Amino acid sequence: MHLTVKHVTQFKFAEAATHSIQYIRMTPRADLCQRVRQWEITASGRLTPWTDGFDNHAHVVTFDGEHDEVRVTVSGEIMTSDTNGILPMDDGLPPYIFLTPTDYTDADDGIRKFAKPIAKVLESQGALAAGHALMAAVAEAVKYQAGQTTVETKASEALAAGKGVCQDQAHLFIAAARHLGLPTRYVSGYLAAGKGNDSHLASHAWAETLVEGLGWVSFDPANDQCATDAYIRLALGLDYGTACPIRGLRSGGGLEEMDVNLRIDEQ
Repeated sequence: MHLTVKHVTQFKFAEAATHSIQYIRMTPRADLCQRVRQWEITASGRLTPWTDGFDNHAHVVTFDGEHDEVRVTVSGEIMTSDTNGILPMDDGLPPYIFLTPTDYTDADDGIRKFAKPIAKVLESQGALAAGHALMAAVAEAVKYQAGQTTVETKASEALAAGKGVCQDQAHLFIAAARHLGLPTRYVSGYLAAGKGNDSHLASHAWAETLVEGLGWVSFDPANDQCATDAYIRLALGLDYGTACPIRGLRSGGGLEEMDVNLRIDEQ
């Protein structure tokens, strides 16, 4: 699939900020399921490329002097392929680091109880079947509903509330899978087409689990499906905190408003 992306993120401050930094992970990874034809990131500040510990293509944008807004624009073209949601096992990252619990994905009593039926599937049918069963269970347990959680919400909190967005569903999947001993990582990216709420069809998050003998298999609880050629992988990590598309710090500025304009087209 030939996809074009135009993504503009703008932060407006109630007062002038004196200094701000944005950490950006919005450049697609190079792998078997996608090939970048052209990609550009522009910002009103000083843009510095780097590669993080998960081999994500990242940038730091620094804004010095007084400013009351920050604008970051991403545009590009990418060719995607349908690999049935499977990527090679050996992609240069130690797989078992993705068993590490985090604040977002720590398994409390509720998550451990939630994972018990999946443990039986894992024992009797293996990791692939367990991943599919867990994906369906998360989709049932945490209904997609925007505005009910924040970027700080933990997997245990989303499970208790029974509602959340793709980030929360991915965190719950990851928490339960890691509790069962399955290396699982968080993926941020875009989805050009899908089912359900329109919020699923743009910036997106899902999970990938290591299935021995097969590879990293994608599981998207928000749409109850594995990734297809409609997905664009931007960054991966242990959780949202290590793979989120954009996150920043600033001095001053007061209250902040964020406006996002994203368009994905198939050519």
